[in-house]
Amino acid sequence: MDILIQNIITGVATGMVYALIALGFALIWKSSRVANLALGQLVLISSWFTYSMLVQFKFPFWLGMILTIAFAILLGWLIERLALRPLIGQPILSLIAITLGLAYFLEGFTAFIWPQGQGNLPKVFPQTSIQIGPAMIQQELLWAAVISLILFILLSVFFKYHRMGIAMRATADDQLAVQACAVPVNRVFSMSWIFACVVAAIGGVLISSIAAINYGLVETGFKSFSVVILGGMESFLGCIVAGPIIGLCETFGGSQFGSSIKEVIPFIIIVIVIMIKPFGLFGEERIERI
Repeated sequence: MDILIQNIITGVATGMVYALIALGFALIWKSSRVANLALGQLVLISSWFTYSMLVQFKFPFWLGMILTIAFAILLGWLIERLALRPLIGQPILSLIAITLGLAYFLEGFTAFIWPQGQGNLPKVFPQTSIQIGPAMIQQELLWAAVISLILFILLSVFFKYHRMGIAMRATADDQLAVQACAVPVNRVFSMSWIFACVVAAIGGVLISSIAAINYGLVETGFKSFSVVILGGMESFLGCIVAGPIIGLCETFGGSQFGSSIKEVIPFIIIVIVIMIKPFGLFGEERIERI
């Protein structure tokens, strides 16, 4: 029973972080129909930047996080401004290719600046375990889940009630109508990339504070992509529902079949969902009629 409870809490907590990172993908897709294949690399470079701030420059945690978020904002703005904006109106294959090229560029740049390959962030969460029923649970996992959930709620409120959030949702529905209402669509695209980079940075810090920083964080981005596929490409609700599902499947699969199977479970889920329900649990079904 204790192992069951521990696996459930671990899976849900891990899945909540996946969901937070996946939200960045859904944001960009929902507002601009661009598939961000550089999601894992954004998590990786943000985590290493945090490492530099906290370990190499020895800034206090609060200042390091402020600088990390500022770095993520600048990175998102530069990506949209320099890489994506010149391709507005171009074929979808061009947009996919540029994000794929961006992924390799960020990964190579990260390897050049931080060649050590692995690092550890200072422990910011309590290290003592707490007892939930018969199981002992690491507080780091619970803190990561709670922070992810709070950010999810705040972002959901922003997109529902704030003017920019409403503009971003409207842009996803009809860009031409939004432009006719004098909404700056280019600014909406920039904001979507900024938000995506910020949530990727925070998700990377949460994961890296529990485990080490290494190039496995790139795979974390792909696992978050499985959350988007399962929940629905355009659905924020789908992210928060699918994240714990992926986390639970990964945790229970790892406990039953070993770590090698654990790593491929999210990708097996991608294949199954695409074959059975290609629009995901909460995705909008689009039917093209000729």
